[in-house]
Amino acid sequence: MQLRYNFRLYPTAGQRAELAKAFGCARAVFNHGLRARTDAHAAGLPYISDAELSKRVITEAKKTPDRSWLGEVSAVVLQQALADLNTAYRNFFDSITGKRKGPKVGPPQFRSRKDNRQAIRFTKNARFSITPGGRLRLPKIGDVEVRWSRSLPADPSSVTVVKDAAGRYFASFVVEVDERPLAPVESETGIDLGLSAFAVLSDGRKIDAPRFLRRAEKKLKRLQRALSRKAEGSNNRAKARLAVARQHAKVADARREFHHQLSMKIIRENQAVIVEDLAVAGLARTRLAKSVHDAGWSAFVGMLEYKATLHGRVFHRIDRWFPSSKLCSGCGTVADKMPLKVREWTCLCGAVHDRDVNAARNILAAGRRQVAAGRKPVPEMGGKRRPKTPVETGKTRTSAPRRGEKGTVEEAGSHRSAAA
Repeated sequence: MQLRYNFRLYPTAGQRAELAKAFGCARAVFNHGLRARTDAHAAGLPYISDAELSKRVITEAKKTPDRSWLGEVSAVVLQQALADLNTAYRNFFDSITGKRKGPKVGPPQFRSRKDNRQAIRFTKNARFSITPGGRLRLPKIGDVEVRWSRSLPADPSSVTVVKDAAGRYFASFVVEVDERPLAPVESETGIDLGLSAFAVLSDGRKIDAPRFLRRAEKKLKRLQRALSRKAEGSNNRAKARLAVARQHAKVADARREFHHQLSMKIIRENQAVIVEDLAVAGLARTRLAKSVHDAGWSAFVGMLEYKATLHGRVFHRIDRWFPSSKLCSGCGTVADKMPLKVREWTCLCGAVHDRDVNAARNILAAGRRQVAAGRKPVPEMGGKRRPKTPVETGKTRTSAPRRGEKGTVEEAGSHRSAAA
């Protein structure tokens, strides 16, 4: 499987200028290609092929006085920018024709020089390399200092250089790695994700929610007030914007580090991990939106999934409409109502349940049945509701049926905070 390893870069002033030039050239090629296809569509002309577009916006453009500066950067950077445009168009066409699952994807948008995040990509054709001294050698940029937090397990197939909103530079390597199975263990766990407790495990353990954004709100409010007082376009406003971005970066880094450590701990301790498929997009539109984003459930579950695949563990999602909170884990009775304010309840059979622990136990039991039956993981539903299953109406005690197949999540890598 492919993993992505991120490392902090420390370019010199001259290298930062060359990187800015490369960011600008890649952006210009992307926008030039998008404009050519947009104008052709508006004029009723055929769709411009990838090869023809490359010839027009790169090869021939370099020969013109207005675009001769494109030759000052690596040609691979320009080709990869155009490849991103072609991928964006394919995703858009697949989305409107129904070939692409999940939420609808819009057409490509023009890139702005004012975007806070800039990126360029080098493939093996660019002949980037890691020097014996541990620096990253990039064509027409030079040897850039890298803060290595770990060694790469194999030769990377590509590297993406990213400048984030906080002005930091990162090198993101794509590496092909083999599975690294962990020693088998007997324990399995079901996980109920929440806000009062970030995660509740089926064995009764509760992981407190760190609330990184909430804890940083006081400082963020002060920085935002300072930013609002600065004149538009002034250097002081640019400095204030950078201070806000750096504070948000600290929050994101701390959350990512927490997710990595907790997900790896759970994978090491359990042979099978069962989670509930949450409608995060829907919850993010409610009054709990800030807390939902602060928790970062989707990123955490994605880490559990790829780490389970990498280390030979079982990962499974159950349907988001499975009544895990209303179902008694002892007798299987489904309660009629279970408002969020009810944190503890007593079943008719006499069992007293902690709401979250009971839900985690039901998630584990349902996942075990579905894995044993060979059912595929639940797909992303995109907020689309379906009729209730028998278990939701209380007419049976069996688990809800599965539908579809979940795609693979491959994003991984070393922690950015480790290289800060």
